Amino acid sequence: MKVGIVGFPQAGKTTIFNALTGLHAEIGGYGEAGKTNMGVIKVPDARIDKLAEIFSPKKTTYAEIVFADFVAQANRDKAALSASTIAQIRDVEAFALVLRGFTDPASGDAPTPVRDLAAFEAELILADLGVIEKRLERLKKEKGKEREQKLLETAQAALESEKPLRAADWTREDVASMAGFGFISRKPMLVVLNVAEDAAAKPLPDDLQAAVEAAGLQGIALSGSIEAEIAGLGPEDRVAFLADLGLTQTAADRFVRAAYALLDQISFLTSGEDEVRAWTIRRGTPAVRAAGKIHSDIERGFIRAEVTHYDDFVHYGTEAKSREAGKLRLEGKEYVVKDGDIVHFRFNV
Repeated sequence: MKVGIVGFPQAGKTTIFNALTGLHAEIGGYGEAGKTNMGVIKVPDARIDKLAEIFSPKKTTYAEIVFADFVAQANRDKAALSASTIAQIRDVEAFALVLRGFTDPASGDAPTPVRDLAAFEAELILADLGVIEKRLERLKKEKGKEREQKLLETAQAALESEKPLRAADWTREDVASMAGFGFISRKPMLVVLNVAEDAAAKPLPDDLQAAVEAAGLQGIALSGSIEAEIAGLGPEDRVAFLADLGLTQTAADRFVRAAYALLDQISFLTSGEDEVRAWTIRRGTPAVRAAGKIHSDIERGFIRAEVTHYDDFVHYGTEAKSREAGKLRLEGKEYVVKDGDIVHFRFNV
């Protein structure tokens, strides 16, 4: 899963990036054109910990989230998205929009997160309108592209009504047809309010929560500066620090939960003496496509899936006892993999 961290200058994007990844990317500047800070976090999963304890595998692999912090560049209009940034963000799966929730230390300006959210959505809409207008102009010279033209005109109408493309209902065929355009207003977005230390444990302000819900989005509040400091502590000190702030989870843990919900992601598991591993898929994925997450050969030569849910496996203790209790099932290609399923794929190529 790749998440792009975006937002207006001075919102604290890189501070949030450091808090999530535990890295120490330079903050307060604009960096060189095209530069992106990259970081990876392992998704905490107690199920993987337990299976590793049972199997003592040679390798234990957690699911991962890749963060891309697109370094802001100075611009006259204080826009969040420069042309070069727009080009970079088309390959991320989702956005984390960082909004300033603290008084600007340089200017003394109060935060305006509701206005900033609306302004960012407007930038996404304008960027996609530009793509559509150029393509429609070219289609005037081409024949046999009536369906594409109709789809783009529908998308154009939605954008001109000031609605991002993610807010519209699209068929599966529409989504496939739009994939090549890289529309950025279709991407899921998580709103992250970067607040001062004294608001670290508080929920989103009512007006921002209302705006987030009205836009069909999800939001969380984090204190980037404090969370970045926590990320650098040892486990015991981290727990104590969080308790003092009235928190029970780090920024990374809270973000992971929100990101998985945003993208409707789940994890299925594979286990054995060689490796215990979590694999991330979208909820509703059939077994044959889940197999392809491991390797295309497994998807192509899929025979069946041997499935035991994690809770059942831990309850009975072994695969043999799970089978005796009828908790190990043989499933076909169309079986919808569930969160926490332990799966062994049989295939032949």
